[in-house]
Formats: sequence, C-alpha cells, structure tokens
Amino acid sequence: MNIFRLAGDVSHLVAIVILLMKIWWSKSCAGISGKSQVLLALVFTTRYLDLFTAFISTYNTVMKVVFLALSYATVYLIYIRFKNTFDSANDTFRVEFLLVPVVGLSFLENYAFTPLEILWTFSIFLESVAIMPQLFMITKTGEAESITTHYLFFLGLYRALYIANWVWRYHTEGFFDQIAVVSGVVQTIFYCDFFYLYITRVLRGRGKMSLPMPV
Repeated sequence: MNIFRLAGDVSHLVAIVILLMKIWWSKSCAGISGKSQVLLALVFTTRYLDLFTAFISTYNTVMKVVFLALSYATVYLIYIRFKNTFDSANDTFRVEFLLVPVVGLSFLENYAFTPLEILWTFSIFLESVAIMPQLFMITKTGEAESITTHYLFFLGLYRALYIANWVWRYHTEGFFDQIAVVSGVVQTIFYCDFFYLYITRVLRGRGKMSLPMPV
C-alpha cells in the first residue's frame, strides 16, 4: 500500500464520519440526499461481498466492515431516526437514470462474467455517479451548509488521491485497472466545479455555500 491509497482511505472515512456527526449533533438530515446515501450503501454492499470468499489483509477487512456499517448507519439516521427532518421535496433526482445504464455497463464491461465480478463492476460504475443526487439537491436548493460541503470535499479528495494511487501503481508495479481508473476520473470530474466553489466560498468563511444566481 502506498501513501496515496492510505490518504485516500482516510479522506473517505473522514467524509463519512463528518456526515454522521453532522446528522447526530444537529438531529437533522436537512440538505442531505438520502438517495445518494442509499446508492453509496449499495456500492459498498455489492463491492464487499468478497468478505465472505477471500481474505486480503486485516486492514482491508476492517475498512470494508467499517464502511459498510457507517453507510447503513447513515441511511438509518436519514430514513428512520430523523426522518421528520429529511427534505424529500428537494431530494428528487431520478436514480433509475443512473441504475439502468450502470447495470447495463456492468454486464457489458467486466473482467469475468461471474456474479461477484459483475457486482464488483456494478459498484465501481455506480460509485462514479452516486453523488449526483446530492449535487442535484444542492443545485436545486441553491445552497449547502458548510458541514455538508466539507463532507463532499473529502469525498472528492478521496477520489483524487485514488487517481494519484493508480498513477503511482502504474509506474511502480505496471498495474492498470481500466474500469476503476475511468470511473474514478469520471467521478472526479463531477467534483471539479464543486471544488472551485468550495475553495472560493466556503474556505473564505461563509456559513453556507450559495450557488451563483443566473443573470
């Protein structure tokens, strides 16, 4: 494991913990897309089925269990514990527009036509677009609380660090995972505009990130 992979995993974990702490401390999930969180829980579920079939390392196993537990804890808080604060009126992204092409691509582009491999490929493709309902929600409402933007920043940082990890592994090991790399680049592109707004607005001390109004 290299420093980019480790830093990426830490950034990913920090993002999820930030979101959970925000919901728990404020006792509200306002401004958070439940649909994105369900999609991310589905990502972890379909990707980590190998927990039952293979052991890679203690670190790998622990991180998989932690990500699964935290993702379902987030879904629980949004849809059960604090469901009265859930902003369903603005969480209206049509997830079928993501799921249908992702399922199709998973059957067409994979490394082996087996159930576990297809589900792993599905999780990679789905992760690249799972944040779209959250970004759509921010666009629809026109603003996001700073704590929510911190969560998105660390998610984007995690993906950017993973790209650095793949570059490092290609140069040091000759390793190249086309499916993961292409999906990761696509996911990072979705964050580019958000990164600009985060740096120019949130880090300058504003309580919320407001999107520029059209002229």
